[in-house]
Amino acid sequence: MREVIRIVLVIIGAFIGAGFASGQEIYSFFFSYGTIGLLGIILTFSLTSFTIYKSLKIICENQINNYDEFLSIFIPKRKITKVVNAILNILLLITFYIMIAGFGAYFEQELGIKKIIGSTILAIITAFVFFTNTRGIIKISEYIVPILIGFLIIIGTINIITIKSSIEIPVIKDKWLLSSVIYCSYNIILLIPILISLRKQIKKISNIKYIAIISGILMIIISTLIFMLLTRNNNNISKLELPLVYVVGTYFPKLRFVYAFIILASIFTTAISIGIGFLQNISKNKKSYTQFVLFMCITSLLISNIGFSKLVNFIYPLFGYIGIIQIILINAYK
Repeated sequence: MREVIRIVLVIIGAFIGAGFASGQEIYSFFFSYGTIGLLGIILTFSLTSFTIYKSLKIICENQINNYDEFLSIFIPKRKITKVVNAILNILLLITFYIMIAGFGAYFEQELGIKKIIGSTILAIITAFVFFTNTRGIIKISEYIVPILIGFLIIIGTINIITIKSSIEIPVIKDKWLLSSVIYCSYNIILLIPILISLRKQIKKISNIKYIAIISGILMIIISTLIFMLLTRNNNNISKLELPLVYVVGTYFPKLRFVYAFIILASIFTTAISIGIGFLQNISKNKKSYTQFVLFMCITSLLISNIGFSKLVNFIYPLFGYIGIIQIILINAYK
């Protein structure tokens, strides 16, 4: 069971980045559609759970070692797999940009400091880590993820117990179903390489179903609790880059600094993990590695000026449409 829990934490850690931990993803993909967004959460992570099961089964049964081998099962033509791999690298790079933007958004919203300063700080730190040693930093995420999960469950439960006013949620909008599928699909694009890296840690094939089920249930619980936390201040959060950070700071002020540490640490470790994934995929030697590190960190400052919420709301759905094809292929595989 310890093996299952360890792998589940890695999977959930892949979901929890700046967008999720800040509440921006839950707001954009579920909360903004009203109460039916709760059904969207259940649908999204049920589909995610089943896709994780199917993916791990394919990976383990075929002894998959990398994303190219995984793609070749569905797409025999090498040229097409190269294109899909290129799309993955672009998504990894943009997700890194979103982490940098999220860090800057925190500085601006919570500290009143220009976001470019926060973004610059994280860009410099990540560059330093990329040039030194990343293993220790990535290892930290193993501790941060359970802390974040525990924090959200505790504060979310307190919120449900203590909330007194009637819950006001936006009017139901169209396309909630499509939004739910898109949220699942773009996350799966990023998740597949991580699932491949976990293959050697799975000792029993029978554990795959438990890994998938527990991951799905935990994500449904955490997402629902965040959804309910957002009801605390429905009128203002649509204008905020980090809605959940605002809600925690306003209604649970004693926990504000605890959550600040958790979310900033989550953004930092996710940026490192995503950045390393991109660098390993695209760098051919030490010289190109150095060039790509500098390219990533410098361009991240330019992209972060677009705005955290704008990046989340535009880029993720764009890749979500592409990811739908992958979900269909995975779940249709026998």
